[in-house]
Amino acid sequence: MEKRAQWGTRAGFILAAVGSAIGLGNIWRFPAVAYDNGGGAFFIPYLFALITAGIPILILEFTLGHKFRGSAPLSFFRMNKKTEWLGWWGVIVAFVISTYYAVIIGWAISYSYFAFNLSWGSDTEGFLFNDYLKLTVDPGQTGSLVPGVFIPLIAVWVITLGVLLAGVKKGIERANKIFIPTLIVLFLIIVIRAVTLPGAGEGLSAFFTPNFDTIMSGSVWVAAYGQIFFSLSIAFAIMITYSSYLPKKSDITNNAFITGFGNSSFELLAGIGVFSALGFMATQQGVSVDEVVSGGVGLAFVVFPQIINEFPALNGLFGFLFFASLVLAGLSSLISISETYVAGISEKFGISRTKAVLFGGGVASIISILFATQGGLFFLDAADYFINQFGIAFVGLVEVVVVAWFLRQLTDLENHANGISDIPLNYWWKACLGVITPLVLGYMMFDLFKTNLYKEFDTPTGNYGGYTDGFILYSGWFVAGFALLVGILFSVKKWDAKVEQEKYKEVS
Repeated sequence: MEKRAQWGTRAGFILAAVGSAIGLGNIWRFPAVAYDNGGGAFFIPYLFALITAGIPILILEFTLGHKFRGSAPLSFFRMNKKTEWLGWWGVIVAFVISTYYAVIIGWAISYSYFAFNLSWGSDTEGFLFNDYLKLTVDPGQTGSLVPGVFIPLIAVWVITLGVLLAGVKKGIERANKIFIPTLIVLFLIIVIRAVTLPGAGEGLSAFFTPNFDTIMSGSVWVAAYGQIFFSLSIAFAIMITYSSYLPKKSDITNNAFITGFGNSSFELLAGIGVFSALGFMATQQGVSVDEVVSGGVGLAFVVFPQIINEFPALNGLFGFLFFASLVLAGLSSLISISETYVAGISEKFGISRTKAVLFGGGVASIISILFATQGGLFFLDAADYFINQFGIAFVGLVEVVVVAWFLRQLTDLENHANGISDIPLNYWWKACLGVITPLVLGYMMFDLFKTNLYKEFDTPTGNYGGYTDGFILYSGWFVAGFALLVGILFSVKKWDAKVEQEKYKEVS
């Protein structure tokens, strides 16, 4: 069996891990979540969630990958043969996410070009949905292919698969050494410009002013854990796969703390930039900040073009920098997401990395064409909601419960991490993974299932997004269930004989 790939430097691994964590959600999700859940006061539950769930799970996954020297399915298989399906579940969740995540990066590429001439005009919402996405069909209908979305989508996959074909050291590590520093420089330029705009102070005041009454609400704490969970790239195979390429002597706990706090620092920076810009927009329109607050796709592709239109100078340049930042953040995450199934397929079926990239990436890229059709946004919206809510969070809950409660592996994993790390793990880590995280995630999942099943059967309330029962069933619930089902089916096939014979010899 060929020698396992390995990171060239510790900095290369950390940049790749941070690059995976820093994605589109850091820029368009965190600021709105923080504002809606107490502003400055939200940072208390957010920091608590980072310390009790985010970093502990990062340490868990870094240790799993490093100790068992494999992709997520192989690492779980080597820990206990009965848990391989759990690794595949995370891999298939990543696969599904990669199919539509690539399309959003394609939108950002298009908008980077549109920015120079402010092609979106004054009606940015109409431009996005009618002129660009050509959203003229009903949910469930595909309509025709949209060339303006399809062409940049091809570029996204060419870049992603090109990086993966080059390998871990020469591809993923080298790309992140370029992408992440460039992303930080570009975003710093945007933030510095944003905080100097008229009205930026009002925006920052709205963002940071604490509402301490809110932190007594359970929903705010759930929102904090949810944000940490969804922003750190945990529980869908990425961090296990990346850490499996670490050399024998690697500081697991330090790497986890650096990755966790690095991701949170960028989220804070994004919040400052976004709310400075929203404060400027509110001032220009003569309204309060709360009337212009937005998140998600609407913030990035509707509100920000409106803000850029109002910039006093160099609109096109700053518009390009903003959307170029989205492209870089998206690509670094997409590369890591795709690496999970490339590694899993290569090891499970005993094929070369090149074949695994072409097969796995090829299938993902073909499926992603669905989201480049006129009705693609509806499919994207439903798939994203259900795979995030009932994929990632659910995988995380099961992963922690299986490892901590059923297999009782925390002591062995703690000993492995302590043997190579500067910061020793202790009862804090076991308490977080054995008690706090399962209880919080369990409550989150119970609440999500209760809420969504209630909507499903309560006609006046309606489904998520107001979609029909049939559409939600096959584009939402089926997609989330598909990830688990395929994960179980993949685990039925026996491993390549060479993989089983190799066991998990540590690399030197």
